[in-house]
Amino acid sequence: MKKNLLGLALLSAVGFSQAAAAQEFDDRWYISGTLGVLGTDDDRLGVSNSELYGVGIGKRLSENFGLELSYDQASPTLDINPVDGDVNWDLNSIFLNARYYFTKDGRAWDPYIVGGLGATDHNVVDGLYEGAEWAAKLGVGIETDRRKRVDFRVEGGARYDSHTENDNIVGDIGGFVDLYAAASILVKLGDLAAPVVAAPTCDTLDGDNDGVNDCNDKCPNSEAGQTIGADGCPVKLSIDLKGVNFDFDKATLRPDAVAILDEAVAVLAKYPELRVEVAGHTDLCGKDTYNQGLSQRRSQTVYDYLTSKGIDAGRLAGPNGYGESRPLEATEQTSPACKSETNRRTELNVQN
Repeated sequence: MKKNLLGLALLSAVGFSQAAAAQEFDDRWYISGTLGVLGTDDDRLGVSNSELYGVGIGKRLSENFGLELSYDQASPTLDINPVDGDVNWDLNSIFLNARYYFTKDGRAWDPYIVGGLGATDHNVVDGLYEGAEWAAKLGVGIETDRRKRVDFRVEGGARYDSHTENDNIVGDIGGFVDLYAAASILVKLGDLAAPVVAAPTCDTLDGDNDGVNDCNDKCPNSEAGQTIGADGCPVKLSIDLKGVNFDFDKATLRPDAVAILDEAVAVLAKYPELRVEVAGHTDLCGKDTYNQGLSQRRSQTVYDYLTSKGIDAGRLAGPNGYGESRPLEATEQTSPACKSETNRRTELNVQN
């Protein structure tokens, strides 16, 4: 009977363990050693209480559920006539125990309830009474869950030995309810599985720190300070100031030019790493030297306006005046053909 029960229990435990997925708890197999006290039922013909010794093998199958196959032995003493002196009533029991843990994450001690089914083999006075009967147990306990090699458990409860009948003693003596209290040491087998760390994926990585994840980054080696587009590649950012015009022979800003410059300030504020050159140009009317000075004054006016709006001067190259040396369209140098608003411009040229 013991062999059949042992085989059934091991098959059940293996089946449950294979069905369980990787868990955030200590799911290693363990071997237990137990020492305790068995408080025997008064109906056991007055036998004494006895030490209780046991071993077991078990496994936590989930955070809240565990199985254990255990074997224990007790030998209370019995005084019956005409036998001289005390004799032992040996009790050898095997149980398949199920424990439900009231566990919470991070708690070192797990309280639980335990229930078990099995069998108890009786042996009194070398064969005066021998036999195996089914048995059950119910109890409560507390167990450490420290994720270490050794854990501990204390447990107490009641054990029931089923109906027993034997004419060699006193006939039908019924079943027994014994009490028990025990402490166990649990030695874990093997090492805990290493924590599963999800491999980083390209959508969570940004190798060049340009704000575009590696999945979408078509230029993975961007340099600091570059203006980056949605594809991770540097873009040529242009700030159009072609509408910043000045009155003839003037270097003061007109209202329409102020509105355009405010848009440029917003762009520079959005891209704090951006550096620009403030460059002034004129049309082809007038003498070269005059146009050079006029473009310089106008670029200075734009430069002063930007810094007055909080743009750091360290981000501004210039102001530089280029006069009429860099026209965007070719015109005659005589009036009125030379009066080209396309050429008469102030620019912010991106430097990085």
